[in-house]
Amino acid sequence: MGVSSNSDSFGPFQSVSDGTTLVSTNGIFEFGFFSLGSSKNRYAGIWYKKITVQTVVWVANRCNPINDSSGLLAINGTGDRVLLYRNKSVVWSTSLSKQVKKPLVQLLDSGSLVLKDEENTNSEAYLWESFDYPSNTFLAGMKFGYDLRKGLDRQLTAWRNWDDPCPGDFTWAVEFDAERQASPKGYFWKGGKKFHRSGSWNGLGASGVPELRPNQLFDYYLVYNEYEAYYMFSLKNSSVITIAVMNQTTSTKQRLTWVEAEKRWQLYISEPRDLCDNYGLCGGNGNCVIGENPVCQCLKGFKPKSEEKWNSTDWSDGCTRNIPLDCKDKNEDSFLKYLDLKMPDTSFSLANRSMNLKECRAKCLSNCSCIAYASSDIVGEGSGCIMWFGDLMDIRKLSSNGQVLYVRMPASEQDYKQKGKSGSKVRIVMMGASIGGVSGILLLGYLIWRTKSKGTGRNTKTGDRKEDLELPVFDLSTIIIATDNFSSSNKLGQGGFGPVYSGKLEDGQEIAVKRLSISSGQGIDELKNEVILIARLQHRNLVKLLDQNKAKLLKWDKRFQIICGVARGLLYLHQDSRLRIIHRDLKASNVLLDNEMNPKISDFGLARTFGGDQIEGNTNKVVGTYGYMAPEYVSTGQFSIKSDVFSFGMMVLEIVSGKRCTSFSPQKQDLTLTGYAWTLMQQGMATELLDSCLRDSDLNLKEVSRCIHVSLLCVQQRAADRPKMSSVVVMLSSDGHVLPYPNRPGYFMEKEAPQKYPESSITSVIAV
Repeated sequence: MGVSSNSDSFGPFQSVSDGTTLVSTNGIFEFGFFSLGSSKNRYAGIWYKKITVQTVVWVANRCNPINDSSGLLAINGTGDRVLLYRNKSVVWSTSLSKQVKKPLVQLLDSGSLVLKDEENTNSEAYLWESFDYPSNTFLAGMKFGYDLRKGLDRQLTAWRNWDDPCPGDFTWAVEFDAERQASPKGYFWKGGKKFHRSGSWNGLGASGVPELRPNQLFDYYLVYNEYEAYYMFSLKNSSVITIAVMNQTTSTKQRLTWVEAEKRWQLYISEPRDLCDNYGLCGGNGNCVIGENPVCQCLKGFKPKSEEKWNSTDWSDGCTRNIPLDCKDKNEDSFLKYLDLKMPDTSFSLANRSMNLKECRAKCLSNCSCIAYASSDIVGEGSGCIMWFGDLMDIRKLSSNGQVLYVRMPASEQDYKQKGKSGSKVRIVMMGASIGGVSGILLLGYLIWRTKSKGTGRNTKTGDRKEDLELPVFDLSTIIIATDNFSSSNKLGQGGFGPVYSGKLEDGQEIAVKRLSISSGQGIDELKNEVILIARLQHRNLVKLLDQNKAKLLKWDKRFQIICGVARGLLYLHQDSRLRIIHRDLKASNVLLDNEMNPKISDFGLARTFGGDQIEGNTNKVVGTYGYMAPEYVSTGQFSIKSDVFSFGMMVLEIVSGKRCTSFSPQKQDLTLTGYAWTLMQQGMATELLDSCLRDSDLNLKEVSRCIHVSLLCVQQRAADRPKMSSVVVMLSSDGHVLPYPNRPGYFMEKEAPQKYPESSITSVIAV
């Protein structure tokens, strides 16, 4: 006997045949028979009922399709099996260890198909459930990992292709070792080899996937005890539909969210994300850093095992120590601190959840085989201990939300501090900076040239006569010691000139040093250009040669202060300085904040100066940061004061929204940050763009709306439509000023915007 219409369950002497379905209580999921693509093969499985795009989340007979409409799902006579028939032949079945007097098969609103005993009053005492045998889809409430009592190893495996649900060779599985207490970690396997590692659990999420930290969609957590080790996520809002799907075609796990208004799935996060997510790309003791050339860097105190391979971009052999560890001097060893890392693979590690970090250091120091340690849980001030033995595998530098790792250094490795005392000098320009929102006094130094000759007054490399800018001079050895020999752990970011490193002088003065890279697209001329302009220009909203600062929380009044200050600084460059200057690289990361949170426009390496009434120029070499450059500059090389205005408008949208223009997740299909803001304004909802962390605070919404309006005037597609900075300053400061309505902005749709951005050069002044 078939099941009744819209029933969510069936018992003995009932069945689900091809053409009938089970529907979960609230109509979320449906179970039945279906075909994929143009194939006539029939599969039994579960899909979302109300979603218009066919979305199958589980398949019973993945590799054994039914080639006609004879499919039938039923419970056998003894109640210990659920059977899938084709012409009375079994093509798939479950298996239980005992008979059940009153069995019931039910489709739950979670998306799980379960077999239970109706006489058991425990509603969740399932004898079998499809969640224990995942297909390619990870659903809310599903356990991913081990149940040692049931002997389950729940893995997800991609379909061969979208028309064939039989497992491909792309699998996501959990590994753990209960004896070593190391937390379980997820691996992707491709063709029988480790392909990607999500990272160990750190109390907030997987260390290699910062996007899984607390978010607005779901909670992601780990259950780990003597019986179970599994990951799970739960929805914060039951109306949200989000899934993770293994994709054989792209070899990625994709987190998708259903957008009902647009009837489509939207990508939320994808793993692996980039080259550095490939498992073990840099070999043992190598650190993968996106933005570096090459991406693989040996940890400090290490060198490539094979220089020949390393230089040919084969980094698989990894790195070996410059000086081997010596157990005789183990108590003299020290530890080098690395920030924002994906923790190394824990396959060769030990963990102790009861230790604190100080005890962890002592324990590691006492064992000469221990080469690194870290907190195993980073919640609050951190707790627990994890220690590594052998090579450190699969490390990468993260742009944010990484962890701190302490790597062992032999005492003799400190000899590097004695290097560089040959008398070489480094000429440095100093100015105020605020890095990552951290309070403190910072200097921004620019390496310009070295001189070993005396009295010539010339650059010994180029022969050019040096400007007498009365700039301070430091020994190269001073800079080497201050920056820990330009250690990668001290690296703050990467710009057009090269990397920028943090450091500390002997008197405690914190500094940042910009080091000109050999591979830089910019050179000595640009660097000298910046120094000369910085030395000559004087304005309260331009950086000076030394300017102390202290970062504070950026509430709306401070953000508005920054917007107005940058506007006045840009007006000074365009109109009021002795020279007319077009900055050409205005962006959030080039706005520094002093101790009163006053903005300082910096980084004049790409700036152009003009005399008289000239307000524009043209170049065959387009330089700057994509996303901030005006459309006409990107397409033709033509720049003007109006291209600076465009950059200013983009920066204002970022400050208001707390989002970066280059990584904005569109709320509407294909819209960029500019397109989204303009659309909201058309709908009379401009203030919806405001940073969510400010929406509940007491602020001037008219001021917010005016800033959005002015920014949209600045980012209009045609340069002629954009206002001059003199008008921008007036519009921002005048509450009663009637503003013209903006035309469609540049880069309105995602497909209109450049698709590749130099991410390392994009750093917001707002923590998001």
